[in-house]
Amino acid sequence: MCGRFVQYEGMAIFIEELSPQIDLFSGYDAQPIDRYNVAPSTRVQVLHTDEDGLHIDAVKWGWAPFWAKGKRPDPINARVETVTTGKFFKQLWPSGRALVPSEGWYEWVKDPDDPKRKQPYFIRLKSQKPMFFGALAQVHPRLDPHMDDGFVIITAASDQGMVDIHDRKPLVLSPACANKWLDPNLSPERAEEIARECCQPTGDFEWYPVGKEVGNVRNQGPALILPLDKH
Repeated sequence: MCGRFVQYEGMAIFIEELSPQIDLFSGYDAQPIDRYNVAPSTRVQVLHTDEDGLHIDAVKWGWAPFWAKGKRPDPINARVETVTTGKFFKQLWPSGRALVPSEGWYEWVKDPDDPKRKQPYFIRLKSQKPMFFGALAQVHPRLDPHMDDGFVIITAASDQGMVDIHDRKPLVLSPACANKWLDPNLSPERAEEIARECCQPTGDFEWYPVGKEVGNVRNQGPALILPLDKH
């Protein structure tokens, strides 16, 4: 995890799940986003806060510090085990905490009889409610995107049955933990506790095989998340 995910509801749905008391602040909030195949390096709606309150910005998926630019593709994920202590993300931790709203993500499982063949799976909450990926982001407060802006999704180790799908999973935070994660007054120590201890448990999720069309980044639409037996 995590190389592809979805973000298709209108932002109003995500905000209602996160904090019903938050006033929506722009006319596009109810418009469906309709992203069923979000790929790295594309811009995605991200939630973050500053002294002015909650902000929604389209930010590129992938980030690297200035001294690592051009040496390899910008990382799209950050391991929770090292993100708070390593030098790579030092510029973003802990002040760059952000949330990536989503309804689920994809993983590919190798065929045990033919490692060259992989079966994609879609993973979502059993409740089918929106989820929030804990993330780190660099976002400049301006209308035009900045070339250095970007975000990474924090990942944790999988457990129980999800290990059969992939050994990593995104840091999925409940709405209560997600609200705390966005609090600009949260201490670095408490933020690290949330990152390490508050990922929603495997029992909250379900997963099923989907069509291989998701492997092509140009493919979009709700058919991508349908179970394979309904294609």
